[in-house]
Amino acid sequence: MVFTSLEFLTLFLPLVLLIYVLARPQWRNGVLLLGSWAFFGWLSPMFMLLHTVLTVITWVGGLLIARAPLESKGRVRWLAGLIVLNLLVLCWYKYANILAATLSELLLSMGALPLEWQKVALPAGLSFIVLQAISYLVDVHRGTVKVERSFIDYATYLLMFGQSIAGPIIRYSWVSEELSHRGLSRRNFSLGARRFMIGMSMKVLVADSLSPLVDVAFALEQPSFVDAWIGCLAYSLQLFFDFAGYSAMAIGIGLMIGFHFPENFNRPYLAHSIQDFWRRWHLSLSSWLRDYLYIPLGGNRGSRWLIYRNLFLTMAIAGLWHGGDSWNFLLWGAAHGVALCVARIWSGAGWFAMPRALSHVLTLLFVALAWTLFRAPDFATALNMYAGQFGFNALGLGDPLAATLRPVHGIAAALGVFCVIAPIYQQRCEARLGDNPLFNLLGSLWPVLGFLLAFALIASRETVPFLYFQF
Repeated sequence: MVFTSLEFLTLFLPLVLLIYVLARPQWRNGVLLLGSWAFFGWLSPMFMLLHTVLTVITWVGGLLIARAPLESKGRVRWLAGLIVLNLLVLCWYKYANILAATLSELLLSMGALPLEWQKVALPAGLSFIVLQAISYLVDVHRGTVKVERSFIDYATYLLMFGQSIAGPIIRYSWVSEELSHRGLSRRNFSLGARRFMIGMSMKVLVADSLSPLVDVAFALEQPSFVDAWIGCLAYSLQLFFDFAGYSAMAIGIGLMIGFHFPENFNRPYLAHSIQDFWRRWHLSLSSWLRDYLYIPLGGNRGSRWLIYRNLFLTMAIAGLWHGGDSWNFLLWGAAHGVALCVARIWSGAGWFAMPRALSHVLTLLFVALAWTLFRAPDFATALNMYAGQFGFNALGLGDPLAATLRPVHGIAAALGVFCVIAPIYQQRCEARLGDNPLFNLLGSLWPVLGFLLAFALIASRETVPFLYFQF
């Protein structure tokens, strides 16, 4: 069950919201927790069991850390043990398959029989739940948050179905007050519903419409220059509108029930440098990496080479976190780490500053090329796509992609590009038109119209899972 499925939109979400609104305020966390257990149980009872066990362990672990004296070895040991436990669980479910596959390839190359292995399924939301649990434990250890003594409140924070599947990655300090004291208001509910409808439109109308085109492009054995770049640019739009659409839906659900989750994207394709891109893309992950990985590694302290090491390791680990089906994710993160180091060297050396337009184009070019590595199922496929992108194959549009292209793909791509650049002119229009009734009416109606069209498409075709569910 995903947010863009009929069972979620017509059964699960309305029922949970109805019970939540009718429940007494002191019971609402319990309603959310039961709804979250039902959500994960719908996906798989084993997912619900695993998440519940992790929740109990980290809740008890937080209490044990808080009981230990500050700066004591016992406090550090509890924290280290709990972090290692969470990471071991994550590594088993996320990386056991690729390690087994790599070992099998090695055995085959040596003339031995491959390893017999049954694939391990990655529980939905595990990557995000583990990061939230680690941030909570570290903050309790640091004394920056008070330990949560209510299991229901803590489990609600960790497992909330609205955002635990694919983010934003919420820190306990951001929602601790609202966990215990929050209200319902028509304004928040209407704003939340609007954000949910916008996110659903982004996902269904743009991302899902481009999905078949991307699949065909990345399946070509020898993509042409046009094939490779159509596939690469289509995926760049698909990934953004899929992930940003989910984040908007999660933020919208949060608003409807009284939580204020932070924004997760800030127009990333308008970035003018690679540093600026990471200040705009997946903001909750970027800030988590900075506060719980980059700074503990040493951050900007130490020699220049130590800073470069910290940057590179942070991004390489971020890439590895994204997936365990291919080593491409590690290479993608390493590529971004190198790019951040090069950008830092460039600015630190005082070399000439690039024109903003050129810097913007080069940033988008690098990001798009890196997305090719991110999307390709294996390194051989990525090399095939790069061969096409750099003109080593034919130049024109190939027959398979030509047969796949439909007017809807062009409309979806144009809509996506418009949504990327529209914010640039939005403030100008508001400044010129002021309190214009027609402008205000259009601003109120388009999310509803987009939602209705998206709902009609959902009812007429198979549900397309969110891309970040696999991470």
